[in-house]
Amino acid sequence: VQLQASGGGLVQTGGSLRLSCAASGLTFSSYAMGWFRQAPGKERELVCTISWTGGNTYYTNSVKGRFTISRDNAKNTVYLQMNSLKPEDTAVYYCAARNIRFANYEYWGQGTQVTVSS
Repeated sequence: VQLQASGGGLVQTGGSLRLSCAASGLTFSSYAMGWFRQAPGKERELVCTISWTGGNTYYTNSVKGRFTISRDNAKNTVYLQMNSLKPEDTAVYYCAARNIRFANYEYWGQGTQVTVSS
């Protein structure tokens, strides 16, 4: 199983980025997907999740109204559209996959760096 995250970079405050996470080696439609992030010196935190159908999503409060998670099961890819970025969004972003039968995220991508300059 491989999760390949991409799309990170350096952006100014108020800018946008779109992260992608391409999955292979698993039945993508049997997995809920999540984006996590970890800033320097901080614990990893859950940013948002999406159900296997794409019909249910969850966002942590700090990103509600600014971030949008989506998925394309035909392409085995999950996306994270990030708008109105703030310096506090700076972190390494990870995608993760959770089999719908289980509670824990089983597979993790390698992470992509997002840096928001003030």
